[in-house]
Amino acid sequence: MDNAYSMAARYYDKLYAGKDYQGEVQRLVALLGVDANQKSLTLLDVACGTGRHLEYLSDFFQGEGLDSCPELLEAAKIRNPGVSFHLGDMTGFDLGTHFDVVTCLFGSIGYVKTPEKLRSAMRCMAAHLQPGGVLAIEPWFTPEKGRPNAVHAVFVDEPELKIARINTRSVKDGISVFDFHYIVGTPDGTEHFVEHHELGLFSGEEMISALKEAGLSVHYDSSGLNGRGLYTGRMRRD
Repeated sequence: MDNAYSMAARYYDKLYAGKDYQGEVQRLVALLGVDANQKSLTLLDVACGTGRHLEYLSDFFQGEGLDSCPELLEAAKIRNPGVSFHLGDMTGFDLGTHFDVVTCLFGSIGYVKTPEKLRSAMRCMAAHLQPGGVLAIEPWFTPEKGRPNAVHAVFVDEPELKIARINTRSVKDGISVFDFHYIVGTPDGTEHFVEHHELGLFSGEEMISALKEAGLSVHYDSSGLNGRGLYTGRMRRD
């Protein structure tokens, strides 16, 4: 893991403090038709980050998490004591068990970058579903909505912590490419570092095809959890 990712992991929750994780989980539960009083269903959150979704998913499921960043997983473990977390790549992990629900949220599926790895990730996640289980994928942007040359900024302003994170996004060969430039100020000093990101811009047809190739029946909700849409694939019951 690049050192910039390790440094940025310290500030991840500060940068996304305004994200409505609880509301998103409530919408997900409603879309899945989960009985809020059941709490016996199992769930794996792939690319779980610091475990913010799992913090609320655990009200409805027996949850576990998986991520490729050790530093993010450490934060997730502190936030969710008693929850099992796994270090792994979404395109090739094997936990040796199956779940009623597998999720991959916040556009994280884009990090697989290529259609080939998209299919690998879908197969891998689907292989961890119980018969009748559901895979829920929140997509990254489509090629039409990739918006090259878009400039973005996030700011944190606390008494002893100031952060400016700025990036300009480009598109190259169907991949959105951007560098997060961080300027972080604390009482100990000010530092600058850069975090590189590349995410595949997959069309709706590519997403649906990958889910179907993984053996799932597919439904797409255009609103999803926060306006970006949500793909759900259900494993058949034998």
